[in-house]
Amino acid sequence: MTNETEAPSRLRRAITGPMLFAFILGDVLGAGIYALMGVLSAEVGGMLWAPLLLALLLALLTAGSYAELVTKYPRAGGAAVFAERAFRSRIVSFLIGFSMLAAGVVSAAGLAIAFAGDYLQTFLPVPPIPAAMVFLLIVGALNARGIRESMGANLVMTAIELSGLVIVIAVVSVFFVGGGGDASRVIETPANTGVGVAVLGGAIIAYYSFVGFETSANVIEEVKEPSKTYPKALFAALITAGVVYLLVGLASAVALPADELQESSGPLLAVVEATGIGVPSWLFSLIALIAVANGALLTMIMASRLAYGMAEQRLLPGGLSRVLPRRKTPWVAIVATTIVAMLLTLVGDLATLAETVVLLLLFVFLSANVSVLVLRRDRVEHEHFRVWTFVPVLGIASCILLLTQQRGIVWLFGGALLVVGLGLFALAQWARRREATSHER
Repeated sequence: MTNETEAPSRLRRAITGPMLFAFILGDVLGAGIYALMGVLSAEVGGMLWAPLLLALLLALLTAGSYAELVTKYPRAGGAAVFAERAFRSRIVSFLIGFSMLAAGVVSAAGLAIAFAGDYLQTFLPVPPIPAAMVFLLIVGALNARGIRESMGANLVMTAIELSGLVIVIAVVSVFFVGGGGDASRVIETPANTGVGVAVLGGAIIAYYSFVGFETSANVIEEVKEPSKTYPKALFAALITAGVVYLLVGLASAVALPADELQESSGPLLAVVEATGIGVPSWLFSLIALIAVANGALLTMIMASRLAYGMAEQRLLPGGLSRVLPRRKTPWVAIVATTIVAMLLTLVGDLATLAETVVLLLLFVFLSANVSVLVLRRDRVEHEHFRVWTFVPVLGIASCILLLTQQRGIVWLFGGALLVVGLGLFALAQWARRREATSHER
């Protein structure tokens, strides 16, 4: 009997439990939180903690579905693998997988733009778009070097980005104990806005700060003992990120009024400076740069592995499944996703890119939650995590709720990306039929 959790793979199983925890935590923490508080305060005033808590709960619903599906079917390709098994349709499988792939590449482009913006300008005044492209080239080179090297870099960068958030919490705590700040602001909402409406509007924004956990499904072939390791690492990372976010939200509200948070493009830097405690501004800018770089690296690892997995399934052109013989990394997929991300930096609008990521991922999450229920009748020969049935049901409802809140321009941009994807799918199917015809001859 073959144990599917340790079935042979052309990729090297080098990711341990702690490494996977750091991978997920680093991707979830990412860069969003460093710019999130200003935008969020416009929705909820000082009640920053409430939408963050709601967004965490919504993210945990879909994470439960992922824990079951990933341990049940541990193959690179993630949501596309689940969709193909559940719906028995190559086109549905492709659309889900490509939505995930497009979200990853769009997210990396957005992070590159963020990297090349004000934080980088603090140290090096260079044109933002060329700098973003060079940054993505460096990320691609590290990705191609190997998963162990990439994970090693991730461990260091995750520790640094987490330290920046700990600095925010620590300096505000000292500030508050010394008589500074105003704790009453944590229950203030904007004038003429109901608490429920404000928190829901804020949760839609805060949800972006929790996406990232889904990328871990695409490195599952490189994880040791995935059925045991994956659920523990997934839930521990999400809950850890949630606790840190809640504390940062509370600290931000205590340190600064909502209107001052909204005016800052670097709200956490403004929070630290408001305490008067001597943390150099350049140091915090450096930490923010590292946070952005880490998010981009992890996102591009996911995108390249997903492109590789979809090519293996013949959903994308077969050339994307080529692997470096020595490094065991999918080099063609890495090159392709890096080039596309570089081109997307020309869009230049970080807000549209970020909202497009959320839109695409909501379709992926909706599919994953439905797939859990559909595949309950499918039995596998190895032990795997099983989530309570009400969890994916609530997950479906949460995805539909958040989809109704997206802007028209975002629907347009997301649709254009999927049209490009359908062209690639048609090309892959043409190549597949041509190969079959040549074999018959």
